[in-house]
Amino acid sequence: MPVAPEKTSRRFRLRDIVEDRRIALMLALGFSSGLPLLLVLGTFTLRLAFSDIDVRTIGLFSYVALPYSLKFLWAPMIDRLDVPVLSRLLGRRRAWMIATQLATALCLVLMAFADPKTNLGLLGLGAFFVAFCAASQDVVIDGWRIDAAGSDRQGILAATSNLGYRLGLITAGAGALFIAASGGWQVAYLSMAAFMLVGMIAALLAPPYDRPERRAAASSPSSRLWSARRALLEPLTELRARFGAPLYAILLLVALYRLPDFLSGVMASPLYRTLGFDLKEIATVSKLYGVWVGIAGGFAGGWALARLGLFRTLVLGAFLASSSHLAFAWLAAGGPEIWRLTIAISIENFCGSFAGIVLIAYMSSLTSPAFAATQYALFSSLYALPGKLIAGSAGFIVAAIGYPGFFVLTTLIGLPVLALCLAVGRRTGDTPPVQNGHEAGNPPNLSPLPSTAGAPTGEPKTA
Repeated sequence: MPVAPEKTSRRFRLRDIVEDRRIALMLALGFSSGLPLLLVLGTFTLRLAFSDIDVRTIGLFSYVALPYSLKFLWAPMIDRLDVPVLSRLLGRRRAWMIATQLATALCLVLMAFADPKTNLGLLGLGAFFVAFCAASQDVVIDGWRIDAAGSDRQGILAATSNLGYRLGLITAGAGALFIAASGGWQVAYLSMAAFMLVGMIAALLAPPYDRPERRAAASSPSSRLWSARRALLEPLTELRARFGAPLYAILLLVALYRLPDFLSGVMASPLYRTLGFDLKEIATVSKLYGVWVGIAGGFAGGWALARLGLFRTLVLGAFLASSSHLAFAWLAAGGPEIWRLTIAISIENFCGSFAGIVLIAYMSSLTSPAFAATQYALFSSLYALPGKLIAGSAGFIVAAIGYPGFFVLTTLIGLPVLALCLAVGRRTGDTPPVQNGHEAGNPPNLSPLPSTAGAPTGEPKTA
């Protein structure tokens, strides 16, 4: 099996896009990773809202996306164990990609045939399984990206992953809504299931990049259980040894950084419906235009990381992400004018993506190459978990204080997060421990757009 070469970092050239097939493959894999997300979040909640499901129930259905935040629990198994038959034919990474992509497509078919008015429970079950399979796919793609890139391509493969991810968001957001407006939700979800073929083809064409020592660790049946236990403990032990006591503060910062966004994001789609916007208006402004504004915010985040450094950009991102929710409070207090929706989406998506890129750069800088997939899965799960757990109450809060008060509240929640950045970010962002020749807070060649398939950067309001 080919192993990613360890090269020294060099400046990226445009002709590398043509010469290096990893870049094109990463674009397709990023697309496959981004596609399912909105189908269990934003597009899904719009489907519920336009089926006249109560706002409190819509909030509770946000829990179907919890597998995205819990994937660290089974990520070590994906890192260590084989898929029967497929792993022997394709290698472990590619076998897991194909298995999870196929399972995601089948679950989307189930969602297509479940009517929320008559089979709400079945629809929710389908959404949960889509999230589980898609989150598992993200673990594999993250591991493949990190192993395939070496040290000379981390930045460009991360940027390409983010672009593909955004194209997946556009397809599952604007694309699905336009199809639903003309052909119904069943056709829309069946079309999205078919689009999973993009990732399957990329997985078949991708080099395996399996690490021989990982395969050897699980080659004997008697060693599989011990390997699984080691896979769970070693990544955590390595983090504790490298960072010491400050690790707990680092984990808290990761866990709370996007909390205001995840809490407010659940109520964005019901707000559009309540204000009176139709599916095509939402698709055009929120799911199409808004995604490109998010891409611009991501590039701005990458530029700020290069110019200002990790710590100052981390603080700036926390401030922008929380204060931008006031734009939605302003939107909720007015009428359904398109220009108002456009302004609110512009502010929220730009700032949210800026903060998402910064957090992803921060999380990526904390991983060790020896446990990259598992540790990154831990961080990317942790960053969304508190928000996902609290988000189920969002509908009840809206019912009690209304949409304007709700979005002001999410802004205020960002103040403790900002204080935590000031307390913890400098310690880990400016004077990080040394990690394999590179400072942990300053990963090599991470610009222009650090991102990853497994961690959405503009999820809340484009979702």
